[in-house]
Amino acid sequence: MSVKIPLPKDADLPKDIQERLSSFPMNVSRMIANAPASFAGFMELASSILFKSEFDPRKREIAVLRVAHVTRADYEWTHHVTVAKRTGITDEEINKIASENPVSSLDEEGNLLCRVADEISLDVRLSDDALTQILDRYGIRGATELILCCSYFNMLSRFLESTRVELETEKIL
Repeated sequence: MSVKIPLPKDADLPKDIQERLSSFPMNVSRMIANAPASFAGFMELASSILFKSEFDPRKREIAVLRVAHVTRADYEWTHHVTVAKRTGITDEEINKIASENPVSSLDEEGNLLCRVADEISLDVRLSDDALTQILDRYGIRGATELILCCSYFNMLSRFLESTRVELETEKIL
């Protein structure tokens, strides 16, 4: 049996966190609840990226899938394949995101999104060329939202893998 951080029981959590978990019962959220002072901020940041950002959800999910693939975050990958399909990403595109290195057979924009995800995940700092391209394509707000999204999912993948969060036994998304 490998070592892992256990998910907290409801009885060990503050009431406000218990209530929030009842509406978002994912293991990742429960694991974050082990750090109660960070829980609300984490959930708000996730919500802002996933539901309040003006960045196109389909484009976001291409980048998220690439981050999950590059960081080998199975939990993140599994959940976001479901989300990606809802945004119109095809099985063929998902296979390319997961198998090409670098991704080069999506359309020009998809290749760029994967390149940005790769550079942020592997090099930490975007190249001047990639930054220029996303600024030209998406403007300051869009480029910032894309970088924030890739950065957030890099943090999340490292958290998920380091705490060893397991997939839920029942379908959540």
